[in-house]
Amino acid sequence: MSATLNYKSFSKEQQTMDNLEKQLICPICLEMFTKPVVILPCQHNLCRKCASDIFQASNPYLPIRGGTTVASGGRFRCPSCRHEVVLDRHGVYGLQRNLLVENIIDIYKQESSRPERKTEQPMCEEHEDEKINIYCLNCEVPTCSMCKVFGAHKDCQVAPLSNVYQRQKSELSDGIAVLVGSNDRVQGIVTQLEETCRTVEVSNHYLI
Repeated sequence: MSATLNYKSFSKEQQTMDNLEKQLICPICLEMFTKPVVILPCQHNLCRKCASDIFQASNPYLPIRGGTTVASGGRFRCPSCRHEVVLDRHGVYGLQRNLLVENIIDIYKQESSRPERKTEQPMCEEHEDEKINIYCLNCEVPTCSMCKVFGAHKDCQVAPLSNVYQRQKSELSDGIAVLVGSNDRVQGIVTQLEETCRTVEVSNHYLI
């Protein structure tokens, strides 16, 4: 049992780190966020440099000095949900920094830079000389070949552990992709509704 728990714990930890890394990728440069990280009104994050690049691309006629747009104010659209971001007189420097994300990045980098732990091949508790190398599809637990031949899983269906891992990893990735796609669609609908509300408000103003 302890070997099974160790294996599951390591797999879950690695999976968590992989998922965390995906959440720390900037949608513009496609690299891990570079500090300072700014949070937009729509709650999406960008490197401040990337936000500045988008702003300059959206406002090409504003004066630039030293590689930075010197004009205050302006607007651009969030690359993730297309929500319009209206800047104040401070420009992109007026956007709030996301200190939480910056702290998470620091922690992630510290964890990633640690020497890789040497993971021992988990051994079967029932058959101490046997490595855990297969997965019982009926009981949904990793086990060893001897358990399949002579032990508790002799009447169960099994598969190579590596195959099951790859399949579950693919299913998880597909599930995450579906969730992200659904979130993008919802954000798009919210943006459309907000624009419709603004249009109605403007129309009512002129009618009054």
